[in-house]
Amino acid sequence: MSDIGDWFRSIPLITRTWFAASVAVPFIGKLGLVDPRNLMLSPELFFNRFHLWRPLTATLYFPIYPNTGFLYLVNLYFLYHYSTRLETGAFDGRPADYVFMLFFNWICIVITGLLMNMRLLMIPLIMSVLYIWAQFNKDTIVSFWFGTRFKAHYLPWVILVFNFIIGGSFVNELIGNLVGHLYFFLMFKYPMDLGGRSFLTTPEFLYRFFPNRRGGVSGFGTPPTRRPAAQEQAGGGGRGGGRHNWGQGFRLGD
Repeated sequence: MSDIGDWFRSIPLITRTWFAASVAVPFIGKLGLVDPRNLMLSPELFFNRFHLWRPLTATLYFPIYPNTGFLYLVNLYFLYHYSTRLETGAFDGRPADYVFMLFFNWICIVITGLLMNMRLLMIPLIMSVLYIWAQFNKDTIVSFWFGTRFKAHYLPWVILVFNFIIGGSFVNELIGNLVGHLYFFLMFKYPMDLGGRSFLTTPEFLYRFFPNRRGGVSGFGTPPTRRPAAQEQAGGGGRGGGRHNWGQGFRLGD
């Protein structure tokens, strides 16, 4: 048990909180402590009866049955693995920026879920984080199951096909990928590569609750790759000295 405790405490704070809630809420529903129907998103109940908790619980809940248990475990692994890599990689020392990224993605997914009458939002949020990790590491070679190897840039779409095979649907994965792309485009691609204005900025109050742990400078450095012209436009040599190690290839399941 001490090994499990040590492993759990080694997970970075935000990922640890998200991971723990994504384990606890499904088991609360599985054990019948709360009716699972009260944990799912329902536009009618949200708007007409003000069930304001549903967008949050629908993001953390997943029904655990014999035919869904494997899909749940796979996505729980994706949550742990890729959220940890983002929080300790591109967002290392910047918890406020990471919280804002999750919040922005979550709001987009909740709005989409309400418009499309979706009941569960766990997979879209996990996939949005995985997509952003893949953008930061798009030239990294990753190994998937059955020995297939490809650039991380394609990983979100490979997983979309994989989850379609084992789960019978790709809508959740597609929404997650699109939301992740929206965040990455607005935060990095458009202002840094294309020279546009910055539409997304982490609110200052988040830095009071989640202060930077090093350097004391809010915001990001540079994404892992971009065109030289965009580098000069985004701030010249002053911001290029603090780049992160963007990670190595890995085998899914290690």
